Amino acid sequence: MLAAVGCHAQTPVAGSSTLSPDLMRRVEVLIRSRSSVPPDYQIEIGPRTKSDVAGFDAIAVSFTNGGKSSKPVTFLLSSDGKTLAQFSKFDISQNPKDLVSGAGRPARGGAENAPVQIVVFDDLECPFCAKMHAQMFPAVLERYKDQVRIVYKDFPLDQHPWAMRAAIDSSCLGAQSTPGYWNLVDYIHAHAGELGGDDKSLAKANEALDTLTREEGKRQKVDEAALSACVTKQDATAVKSSIKLGEALGVDSTPALFINGEKLDGAVPMEYVYRMIDGALTAEGQTPPPAPVAAPATPTTPSANSPAAKPGN
Repeated sequence: MLAAVGCHAQTPVAGSSTLSPDLMRRVEVLIRSRSSVPPDYQIEIGPRTKSDVAGFDAIAVSFTNGGKSSKPVTFLLSSDGKTLAQFSKFDISQNPKDLVSGAGRPARGGAENAPVQIVVFDDLECPFCAKMHAQMFPAVLERYKDQVRIVYKDFPLDQHPWAMRAAIDSSCLGAQSTPGYWNLVDYIHAHAGELGGDDKSLAKANEALDTLTREEGKRQKVDEAALSACVTKQDATAVKSSIKLGEALGVDSTPALFINGEKLDGAVPMEYVYRMIDGALTAEGQTPPPAPVAAPATPTTPSANSPAAKPGN
């Protein structure tokens, strides 16, 4: 309750002022009982102000303790003074799919106008990201084909010493080759535990990342001089911008998926991912593919009616 709000301009209601002592006490008693406000907190109730809800005025309630006051909390009071309410208003005019864009990043799966876009905030040194990466691509792309487009955005965590290097190197390669980018990301996620050698040397890990990037660039026949210059420069500007975007979207750990704008945190079971993709497809007017049919269990012992269980067989 005490941390619930921001400040809003209040418009006094014509011909009204503070609540009557009786009505003010009714409001205070209800708020104290419903919100378990400690007795050492004073509750201050402002005058009625105009609200957006027909039949209700707004009142600003603040809480004071030790000389410090909270930001005001807005409640709604019915015109007849018999009902107190509180609600939050959210803007849903924007399509959630547009909240986070994969534009300009290497993609896997469907075309740019695919009905479902999965944006993953990824850390290439994160073991949970590696687990999600290994599960997601084979399963999702096999099931949904070109209905889904997958994009990775960089979100290297501070506790992972070579994650920033990996993000920069892979982005350097991705700027010239989408297949090269995904080959490199696939390899790093599959072999992250080997980078740095037995002693987990940061210098060895960084050297290995640079070598892997340049070698993959050579296989993809990119401009090797430009790629090498990008790797050497280690410009973190774009990666930091990606981190800032993730933080603005509430990302604080990896992996974090946005499926047409709906957030899903962590390396979760694939059934959760399927459920969210199916919902996104339905919202886009698409029919989700049928659920995979589970293979029948193989009996470990012959049943009573099977030929193998009968005498003489």
